[in-house]
Amino acid sequence: MGNVGLRCAAGALCLALLAGCGGKQEAGYAQDGYAEGRLGDTMHTAFFDFAVNRAYLTREFEGYQAIQEGYQLLVAEVTIQNTFWESIPMFDSDFQVQWNSDDPDAYDVPITYYTDAVSGEQLPMEYELAEDETRTGLLVFEVPEGEKDFSISYLEIYEDGTEEDVFFVFFNADEFGGDAVQV
Repeated sequence: MGNVGLRCAAGALCLALLAGCGGKQEAGYAQDGYAEGRLGDTMHTAFFDFAVNRAYLTREFEGYQAIQEGYQLLVAEVTIQNTFWESIPMFDSDFQVQWNSDDPDAYDVPITYYTDAVSGEQLPMEYELAEDETRTGLLVFEVPEGEKDFSISYLEIYEDGTEEDVFFVFFNADEFGGDAVQV
């Protein structure tokens, strides 16, 4: 876990998996390497459970504005609970955001990949999650202006580089400063 370069390179794979998936499955549990849910759904990975509780778009967060021209900020509150039998290393960049686009590069990692955290409410860039520990924090992403449909994903990557299940949480964030809604 935590290999940002590998995760970013896997972004195209995640989007390809997303495009090819169909059928109904129970929210949060992987089936054939893929799981999906909506805001508030608990996603069950091999290491931890997570839920995207709420999300909103804004032009500014704690004084930070998007550094990319034509971009805005997506702020998402995430709760993570370690379900593994020991402590696990976590990185905020374990999660990435995708937006509704045919472009395979239509994804990004939290802003802490590019700059320091701007709020104590953000999940740390790197941290240990103790056995059974639960942590809630914010992930802040830069996303293109005008985009409204998003997903936040996590791809299981083992220490040997093996990729397993990918988890997506879908939502619509069309009101600045308001909570996102189900899609």
